[in-house]
Amino acid sequence: MVANRLTPLLEARQITKRFPGVTALRRVGITLGRGEVLAVIGENGAGKSTLMKILAGIQQPDEGQIFIDGQPTAIDSVHTALRHGIALIHQELNLAGNLSVAANIYLGREPRHWGLIDSKQIHEDARLILAKVGLSVDPHVVAGQLSIGRQQLVEIARALSVGARVLIMDEPTSSLSQQETKTLFDVVRQLRNEGVSIIYISHRLGEVNELADRVTVLRDGEFAGDLPRDEINHDRMVRLMVGRDISQLHVRQARTPGNVAISLDGIVVPGQPQHRLSFTAQAGEIVGIAGLVGAGRTELLQVLFGVVPAVAGTIHVAGKIITPRSPFDAMHAGIALVPEDRKLQGLILQMAVRTNISLASVYQQRRAGVFLNDAFERREAARMVERLRIKTPSDRQLVQYLSGGNQQKVVLGKWLSLEPRVLLLDEPTRGIDVGAKQEIYQLMEELAGKGVAILFVSSEMEEILRMSDRALVMHEGAIMGELSRDELTEQRVMQLATGSIHSSEAGSARQT
Repeated sequence: MVANRLTPLLEARQITKRFPGVTALRRVGITLGRGEVLAVIGENGAGKSTLMKILAGIQQPDEGQIFIDGQPTAIDSVHTALRHGIALIHQELNLAGNLSVAANIYLGREPRHWGLIDSKQIHEDARLILAKVGLSVDPHVVAGQLSIGRQQLVEIARALSVGARVLIMDEPTSSLSQQETKTLFDVVRQLRNEGVSIIYISHRLGEVNELADRVTVLRDGEFAGDLPRDEINHDRMVRLMVGRDISQLHVRQARTPGNVAISLDGIVVPGQPQHRLSFTAQAGEIVGIAGLVGAGRTELLQVLFGVVPAVAGTIHVAGKIITPRSPFDAMHAGIALVPEDRKLQGLILQMAVRTNISLASVYQQRRAGVFLNDAFERREAARMVERLRIKTPSDRQLVQYLSGGNQQKVVLGKWLSLEPRVLLLDEPTRGIDVGAKQEIYQLMEELAGKGVAILFVSSEMEEILRMSDRALVMHEGAIMGELSRDELTEQRVMQLATGSIHSSEAGSARQT
């Protein structure tokens, strides 16, 4: 359906929002037509999330106006936004995992009969609304038992159940498999055809190119430009996002790997006792770990970092046997882990940048074996803020107020302070923009050039192909094959990741 741009369904004009020490938005405006998929893109810190929270009633602007159906409207709460048909689906899903799918859809709005909740009506209505998003699941099923992709569809169903005319989707595919992403795209297109308008936020520009009718770009809290459908391509989007040209492909540096930095011999990961994992990584080598969701990649890194002890097998670091029973053991051996969920596992959001950066090294840097070393903390924070180009008003800024990309840099800074021999990266660029990605890629190259062995997990095929000197491909807890740089292709990775070929059929890939 072609949106009527003369009478936009939703319009924001001259929106300005200030926080302590920073202006998040400066006179930003966007329009959204009926039955239109509008992608809103920009680097981390560009103001996308702040603008969406204002449209959804979570925050109020300091200046500017919002118009719905051409009428000025004060959206002073989430309830008001929902009453006007605006629903925000957060990147971190907000389902009650212990309640049924139907209960989640109608939570707080349960139909009643004689004053009592009408469970039969709830489940009948839920079945109808689930059909609209193409989800064939029993409404009685507990929501927490569903995959992330199906939970995402339940969130959409909940929004549609309140009559949402505008769906705001914040990084909806960040945790989805390829098949779940395809299903979501089909649902988005169907909703568009039915007249629902969608604001789609994503750092994955390929998705934007495939799905969006129009693109609005924000840069440094300001409107940077619009792209109509026929002008949407990678280079144009990147140019508007960062204000400069960035090569689409990372230029890799030639390196000669050193001695073996880490070696696994017959490691058994809890939950997958039928497989023994063996491989090595050399100093100065970047080894990608590919596979589909649930392949066991994160679990492997957790064993290496001592979050979960191995059931069997041995690990050597720099030629010495280690048995990491805790992260402290792994840190002592020279291993560091940047986890997949930076907010839950990598940061203390209510603490300052300075404090977070010093967390990993605070024990080693105690004064008199007891007292915090304030001088070291200040010095190390300043060094990492400069080295990693962390955008923050000061190192005393609370981490929760930084953009996703800058939060990720703080996590990296925390571990780089220890100068690890082996750096484990779990989805290192998830949810960050193209500019920040390039900076992290450059940092990986720099660290490898200094002899750090890097093992990184990524669900982005382009990232695996771009950054790996060598790739290990996992399927259902097993390492199905190993591909050298020359052998790395999307087809070979997917054949191994799906178990459609045996490691002995993948060139130099070997059974482990």
